Amino acid sequence: MTPLSRLAAACTLALMAGVAAQSLQAQSLQINGAGATFPNPIYSKWFDEYTKKNPNVRINYQPIGSGGGIRQVTAQTVFFGATDGPMTEEQILAAPGKILHLPTVLGADVPVYNLPGVSGEIKFTGAILADIYLGKITKWNDAALAKVNPSVKLPATDITVVHRSDGSGTTYIFVDFLAKASPEWKKRVGVATSVMWPTGVGGKGNEGVAGLVQQVPGSIGYVELIYALQNKIAYGSVQNLAGEFVRATVASVTAAAAGAAAKMPADFRVSITNAEGKGVYPISSFTWLLLYENPKDKAQSKAMVEFMKWALTDGQKMATTLGYAPLPAEVVKLEQAALATIKVS
Repeated sequence: MTPLSRLAAACTLALMAGVAAQSLQAQSLQINGAGATFPNPIYSKWFDEYTKKNPNVRINYQPIGSGGGIRQVTAQTVFFGATDGPMTEEQILAAPGKILHLPTVLGADVPVYNLPGVSGEIKFTGAILADIYLGKITKWNDAALAKVNPSVKLPATDITVVHRSDGSGTTYIFVDFLAKASPEWKKRVGVATSVMWPTGVGGKGNEGVAGLVQQVPGSIGYVELIYALQNKIAYGSVQNLAGEFVRATVASVTAAAAGAAAKMPADFRVSITNAEGKGVYPISSFTWLLLYENPKDKAQSKAMVEFMKWALTDGQKMATTLGYAPLPAEVVKLEQAALATIKVS
């Protein structure tokens, strides 16, 4: 081979390599989403594992709270949103297209507290939690708390109430439960991702609430179970409709969803707080990914549908290790049918 032919061959190889690299780059997708902090630990795990299996798909997720996720997906500044509180009818109508609520896992809000010197687990009823957050119960040794915790020596410490400062699905789950347990809460405060708190200080995200509770002796807050476990914060059991005081576990959260699976509405927007049945943890909820049924970017749409199919199968196996409960099989089946309605071409 002459020097000229060798140069020509080298140029051809370089050109082919360049075209291949451009083709590979063209096939790579970065999909942006934002929303709930409640499922962020499992979503972070899922997106990382999925990219390992599919290097050309990168899913970037910003845990900014459910309210922010709904706003951004509505404005289409992100491709998908995430929320623990279903969108309202008003929010659905404000979106430029039909948005699907796709359940991903089940989780639980737990009442976390910081009481130095108290080693026994504290029990709560829904009415007690509502009165604490209404500002009616202000001391840890209040008679109502003492009555349901006879074996715990409660101190006369002031209660510092900690709540979310941002629009939050974790808040939605918590206040949805309080509204079912307390007529006064339902009338005075209501249910939303963001409410007018009668008392307390705010923290941003589950991380912010967990951090404040850790820093302030005498405080109480509410976070998704994994944040209590990861930060080693004490959390209490909560009385369910059957009268049992139940701790949040994978089993007790799964029990809360048992009845809902058979009555699941077509749009998947369902509340399972204060669910009936024994062994049920009463502050449990589905959490949802929000996707447009007919988005403009069909390549991203196809990639997200494939991701969701993976999340509903292989991804579910990772839920329990992070303190979440996998979806009931009946819900997965319904959801796979819903995924088929999303336009990918």
